[in-house]
Amino acid sequence: MTGIASAATSVVIGHVAGGTKTIRVGSGGVMLPNHSPLVIAEQFGTLESLYPGRIDLGLGRAPGTDQFTARALRRDLATTSENFPHDVLELQALLGDVQPNQTIRAVPGMGTKVPLWILGSSTFGAQLAAMLGLPFAFASHFAPQMMMPALREYRARFEPSAQLDKPYAMVGVNVFAAESDAEAQRMFSSLQQQFINLRRGTPGPLPPPVDDMDALWSPAEKAMVGQSLSCSAVGSPTVVEEKLKALIAETGADELMTTGQIYDHAARLRSFEIAAEVRGRLAAQPAR
Repeated sequence: MTGIASAATSVVIGHVAGGTKTIRVGSGGVMLPNHSPLVIAEQFGTLESLYPGRIDLGLGRAPGTDQFTARALRRDLATTSENFPHDVLELQALLGDVQPNQTIRAVPGMGTKVPLWILGSSTFGAQLAAMLGLPFAFASHFAPQMMMPALREYRARFEPSAQLDKPYAMVGVNVFAAESDAEAQRMFSSLQQQFINLRRGTPGPLPPPVDDMDALWSPAEKAMVGQSLSCSAVGSPTVVEEKLKALIAETGADELMTTGQIYDHAARLRSFEIAAEVRGRLAAQPAR
């Protein structure tokens, strides 16, 4: 898709992991219906071999594209999102210990046990993650409507596994932090414009920020964007801290995945710095 730089997910992960020392780097995510589980096992097994203990593999079931592109990716229209649970199990087996008489092996890959995550924006992913005993990441940063039902479903149905003994949930949140609320809101306008362009069928690079969004969207588009991006912390450090604190309290999330599509690189770095400072203050507060 125009404006998205991570189509070759494993290549980008390798670049980021190679330029860092300690952080975990993962996919958010690989749309498994578009790929052979064996190929993904080999790619992420290679990454895990190069950067041991630092790689995560997030999996989604949406094709994320039209049928023509999907066919070009996998060349098999018989493989659909309905096969997703089977594909996850196949991938899990390929990354696990080699079994007697196993004929298909991922090299590298077998025995690496790369941690898997199930991604989702509905209760389907929550149910699958619970059934398989895998961590669950909810895409609340752009599709928050089913966040709480999905988290409740996941925790209620969770079955312990070799990877995880209790539920572990992550939720996504857009963070646009600046020295003032007005500055943060202006930065946020880039993502708002990008959402409008996507819904209009005209995706493209991230637009520069504007001072007034009302000249760019209709009332219906404003409502749609407001709903889709309602899981956002936009404002000064104090405002961002309060919003993230409230989100953690509401969801009971074990992790937050923050994203900030900010046009100016220096402003983006500063936003991440503020978010890290907020994270430090929240982590220092006693658990309730």
